[in-house]
This record gives sequence, structure tokens and C-alpha cells, in this order.
Amino acid sequence: MENICAISTGLVASGIGVVRISGDTPLSVAEKMFIPSGKTKVKDFEPNKMYVGEIKCDGFSDYGMAVYFKAPKSFTGEDIVEFHCHGGIAIVKGILNKVLSLGVRPATNGEFSKRAFINGKMSLSSAEGLIDMINSESESGVKAGYYLYREKLTAVVTEIQDVITDCLSEIDADMDFPEEDLEFSAREKVISAVKSADERIVDLLNTFKTGRTVKNGVNVGIVGKPNTGKSSLLNAMLNYDKAIVSDTAGTTRDIVEGTLEFNGVKFNFSDTAGIRESDDKVENLGVTLSKKILSLSDVLLFVIDAGDYGKDDKEIHELIKDKNVITVVNKTDISDVTDEEKDIADICISAKTGANVLELKQLIYSKTVGEGIDLNGDFLCEERHFDALKRAHESLTEVITAPIDTTNDLLAIDLKNAWDMLGEISGKTATEEIINNIFSKFCVGK
Repeated sequence: MENICAISTGLVASGIGVVRISGDTPLSVAEKMFIPSGKTKVKDFEPNKMYVGEIKCDGFSDYGMAVYFKAPKSFTGEDIVEFHCHGGIAIVKGILNKVLSLGVRPATNGEFSKRAFINGKMSLSSAEGLIDMINSESESGVKAGYYLYREKLTAVVTEIQDVITDCLSEIDADMDFPEEDLEFSAREKVISAVKSADERIVDLLNTFKTGRTVKNGVNVGIVGKPNTGKSSLLNAMLNYDKAIVSDTAGTTRDIVEGTLEFNGVKFNFSDTAGIRESDDKVENLGVTLSKKILSLSDVLLFVIDAGDYGKDDKEIHELIKDKNVITVVNKTDISDVTDEEKDIADICISAKTGANVLELKQLIYSKTVGEGIDLNGDFLCEERHFDALKRAHESLTEVITAPIDTTNDLLAIDLKNAWDMLGEISGKTATEEIINNIFSKFCVGK
């Protein structure tokens, strides 16, 4: 394939920059711009070995290193040369421009990874895991991406596809040799195998809710009437002053957001405007946004003042009672908690002193991620994979529940549909549109 190139490190001043070339003849390009310090000529470079030398550009040179990866044992499955240089922006751009002047085409978004997929170096789900790892903002998100990147999901899917392939072979044998009277025994064998395969699919589907939480984080909305200490609570949760705190009711008029990583999971907090009737148009806009947050949050922290639970609180509680709610009685440092508040409270805290704030974090974790969840486990976290597995499950269910007089050729149709749905995950049956969409999410250098 034609040579392509890109800067594989960020275009910011840094200690090291990397310019990558991949294709049929990257060594011939390197010969024209890299002068080794040792006796080994560029054309004789050993694979996977760093060589020190001078990288010659138009107008300047840099002293750096070059490394050669020989096909097929490279990331893309093609020959690759990388220049490792000093990480100044002008230096990296100058090296890239020199490579381009030698006839190398600039890579498009994700083209290196796409070539790796085309050349059989990674599956489609592995590519998705790689971009998830790059974009992740939490430890759990990295783990979820690594599960995909290391082909673990593809391995399970391939095993299930192999079972379906065997079932199709059984059916084909029965249809090809009807005189052998294999139909009944073949049907029993097929149904048994399909049930086992479908159970594995259902097990994967059941991990999706947790997997999506692990990947994307938990959305936490902080709601309540004005001046209950919602902003103080946000600051206490984040352990720094994110929101303005004031004794004046209605200070928060917009959504104030902040993130926290707790037990390896990312939590996205939204401190909302106090929900109340107001003549202030700006404050009313904030209240409207607050009500929108109610539908977007995985869990709501309903904040009330210790000793001041009243009509306004009850109206808000009625609005959110069907949601996943944690009722938080705040300001316990200045007021006593009433018996009524104790009855409805999930936890009593003081955002000002920090009393029970850590316990609240743990409670949020329990109410969303769940206790006893092993974040080192394997989770389904991509909507696309969930949809493909769900459709495969539906097709296999058709086989399992088919009437006894259903002909084997009709069973084969559902089995083939299930196989194709699973192939969308690995990339074996994915459309060009799906493939292009996935790799468009990558940066140019990857």
C-alpha cells in the first residue's frame, strides 16, 4: 500500500515527538532524510532496534532516533518507520513536512489503525477498545477499553460463531443426505448447542448496564430548594471550590458541573439551581435546566436543610420520587435533625465540616455501580455491541422456540442471521459505513 505519514504525538511542546510512516517503502523515505551515527546504513536497519542519528529537514536538522518495524510484525501489518525527535512544535512539523515533500501522503483520521484492521492485526472491537482507552478519563474506563483492545470480547464472540457454524454444518448434512434420517438427532444436537451459545450471549448482555457506567461514568444531579447547601455539597464532594457559595437564595442560576473519580469510577456532578417559583427570568431559566437534569441523571442527591423540611421540599420530592434518589439532610453542624427528616433521610451530613461526605460518596457508588462489582471483570460497554448481541439473541431464540415441524432450512436462516450479527462486532460482517465511522473517531496519528 502507498506510504502514509502523521505526527503520532500531540502537537504541543513536549520532551519527545514521534513522526510515523507506514506503507510498502518507508525505509526508502528514511534513507533520504536520516543519517545514522553508526556504520549501519538505513537500508540495513534491523527491525525493532533504535538507531541514533541526524534527521535532516528543509532548513534545519535534529538529532534523534529512527526505528524500523518490519511487516507483518508491526502495528499496521505493513513496514513502519518512526522518527523520534525533540518535541518542539516547529521540529515535529518540520520533520513531517520533509516526509510529505518526499511523496508520502498524509494519513487520515485513524488510518494507521484502519490498516491494522484491514491487515488482520486487530478486530473491529479491538479498535473500539483502543479509542476508548485513549479517550478514557477514569481507571475503570481504561480497563473497559483494555478488555476490548486485548480481543477478549472478540474471542468470546468467535467461540459462539464457531458453535453456530457447527450447527449449520449439522443442518447441511441432514439436508444433503436425507436418506440417512438424521433430522431428529441433528435437531436435538443443534437446539442443545444453540441454548448453550445463547446463554453466553445473555450473560454478556447482562453486563451492559454496569459496563456503560464503567465506561461513561455516573451522572449525579444535586437538587433541592434554594439555599440548602447544594453548592457547598458539590465543593465538598470535589474537595475544591467549584461553585459559588452564598447565603442568598437563588445564587446558582445555571448548571455547575464537576467530576470526581471514586473507587476507579468517574462521577459527573451537576449542581442545579434551586427549584422554586420566582419572578426572576434568569433564575427561572436555571430552574428549567434543573428540571431537565432530573431526566439525565443516574442518581439524584435531594438536599434538604436540617430542621427545615417543609412544603417546598415535599413538592420537589413528589417531582423526583420515581427516580433513583438519595435524600441528604445537610447543615447538621448548625441544626438538629427532626424525627420526620430522620425517617426520610438516607444520610445526614455537613457539607461545611465534611462530616459524612466520604460516606455519601460510598453511598452514591453503591446506588449506581453496586457493591461487590469487580471492576477488573469483563463488561459489555459499547451500544453497538449490545445491539448486535441483542439481535443475535433474538435470532437464536427463534431457533430454540421454533415448532417441532419447522424445517431445517428455516432454522438455518435464523442461525445465519445470528452469525452475521455477531460478525458485526469483530468486523467480519460490518458494513463500510460502520467501519469508517469507528475509525473517524481516532486522531490522525493513530
